[in-house]
Amino acid sequence: MNRKVLVTGASRGIGKSIAQAFAIDKDDLFLTCNKNIDSLIGVGKELENEYGIKCRCFQCDASDYEAVKNLFSEITDIDIVVNNAGVAFIGLLTDMEKEDWDRIIGTNLNALFYTSKCAIPLMLKKHSGKIINVSSVWGNVGASCEVAYSASKGGVNSFTKALAKELAPSGIQVNAVACGVIDTDMNRLHLTEDDMEQLQSEIPMDRLGTTDEVAKLILNVADAPDYMTGQIITIDGGWI
Repeated sequence: MNRKVLVTGASRGIGKSIAQAFAIDKDDLFLTCNKNIDSLIGVGKELENEYGIKCRCFQCDASDYEAVKNLFSEITDIDIVVNNAGVAFIGLLTDMEKEDWDRIIGTNLNALFYTSKCAIPLMLKKHSGKIINVSSVWGNVGASCEVAYSASKGGVNSFTKALAKELAPSGIQVNAVACGVIDTDMNRLHLTEDDMEQLQSEIPMDRLGTTDEVAKLILNVADAPDYMTGQIITIDGGWI
């Protein structure tokens, strides 16, 4: 199909699986990461070699507007933006430093404004495009000891619904995918094995989600009819 697709936070986990899903679909990729550029370059080369697509990799802090503007100075055509870059913080709000709050909101929410502001003019030229935001079930219901993360993802959901209404007359769709507990390095970094087992016991499907399942859903959203916009689609094994 050779659509032009930007995936942020693509060096591992959900982002890497998303990149692979679009590569299998024969779409050309722009991939970003904040720190693991060597790993990302390796991912890009692997996808190019295996699927015969074009892939460009960039080190870009999604929470830095100037960095995002510099990224888009290298992008002259875009069909799909997948805002996947995200960070987490688990702990009491009273124990959270301002710098932690700023990092969570900057990466999880501000970045959507930055990428959308830069991508929308390119989409308007074609009167088409799709913006897909990776959210969380905690953006729907909130989580104790994850106040900043919940607030950022709640903001993602509202951002998605509002921007979808704004861009609908221009032929651009905006949707979000709200993930439950997905088996990722980030979750295993912030949660103990006991935490993971407890969460698994609460999920009706009795297992964690996989990054490939999230990626498949996001690809389906990208391929959905244009009339689907402003939706927050949950993938959580029936948990919430």
